[in-house]
Amino acid sequence: MKVLVIGGGAREHALCRSLSLDPDVTALHCAPGNAGIAEVAELHQVDALDGAAVARLAGELQADLVVIGPEAPLVAGVADAVRAAGMPCFGPSEEAARLEGSKAFAKDVMAAAGVPTARSYVCTTPEEIDEALDAFGAPYVVKDDGLAAGKGVVVTSDLEQARAHALSCDRVVIEEYLDGPEVSLFAITDGTTVLPLTPAQDFKRALDDDEGPNTGGMGAYSPLPWADPKLVDEVMATVLQPTVDELRRRGTPFSGLLYAGLAITSRGVRVIEFNARFGDPETQVVLARLKTPLASVLLHAANGTLDAEPPLNWRDDAAVTVVVASHNYPGTPRTGDPITGLDEVAEQDAPHAYVLHAGTKRDGDAVVSAGGRVLSVTATGEDLAQARDRAYAAVGRIRLDGSQHRTDIARKAAGQ
Repeated sequence: MKVLVIGGGAREHALCRSLSLDPDVTALHCAPGNAGIAEVAELHQVDALDGAAVARLAGELQADLVVIGPEAPLVAGVADAVRAAGMPCFGPSEEAARLEGSKAFAKDVMAAAGVPTARSYVCTTPEEIDEALDAFGAPYVVKDDGLAAGKGVVVTSDLEQARAHALSCDRVVIEEYLDGPEVSLFAITDGTTVLPLTPAQDFKRALDDDEGPNTGGMGAYSPLPWADPKLVDEVMATVLQPTVDELRRRGTPFSGLLYAGLAITSRGVRVIEFNARFGDPETQVVLARLKTPLASVLLHAANGTLDAEPPLNWRDDAAVTVVVASHNYPGTPRTGDPITGLDEVAEQDAPHAYVLHAGTKRDGDAVVSAGGRVLSVTATGEDLAQARDRAYAAVGRIRLDGSQHRTDIARKAAGQ
């Protein structure tokens, strides 16, 4: 099988790493990729938002499967263009990707499907914003209706900050605050059959102890020793399957990766948000634990034959990923700084720990930073404590001037 992956972050590096280990994959391509992905896949330049260009590249490469990683190309309809050109594509249509592209659309689908979620108001005027903020009170949860690369959500007890964020959005969803721990649960679906993956937890705040601004995610771990063993079955029955069924009923079936961001509240499981693709950095730990070869699962989903896929196999190991971010992330990050220590990790920590590249590029012989989140250092172990120790040992070998990372990823869950 020849596979083309679209994207260039740590999520795509994790996907490419898993696909490169799959004996069914005879050729692996990625566009545009990054310095780390170049070690496992052949890189190509393409405008990821241009469906015709992506379809043309896939045709030139005679790809048997196209996997679209990020949300922006999905919302732009790139998967539709690839399928229209006659190639299997893992990723939802433009219409189905509205589940992530519009918070208001997602709320409408959840209401129709009876999926438990936070009460909310969709606001477009200052008057509506003030009424909604007043109705729910602090802490305020304010979400830009559209895509915002993980930075469109503000959770704050400061009314002025909440109002300012709401006013900066064309259309905004204001909702009740959900208490309790958060869980990410991914499911692969062909629009009918739903195959859940293993749960993970990520860390959205920039600083230790969940302080600082929201980011795209500073680390993750799996499994969740504190979660109810029946959690996946419950979410399948109350969230994932009803959502997939509702979208099919509307004539816009969702085929690809459905990501449910959940809050385990005192009143039960509630959906915080849906995403239409693998989440970053949770993908890094989920795929680290997946034993089943990835390519055939994604191809079955793309071809509508997921019911032929046996249940997924998982390693007993735990996995932890720690994000190394550049100076000033999530503000305007500094880029172009050299990264050293990557060879040391490969020599001293493999195979239990490895580095997945996010915002990197080659500059001559050097690898330099090229984005906000630069690296995802991922490790496995017999339990979370061992995986965590290995991840941080590897982080300690990496040098990137001004870089930052959280020191408490999975600490509580590991009992450390």
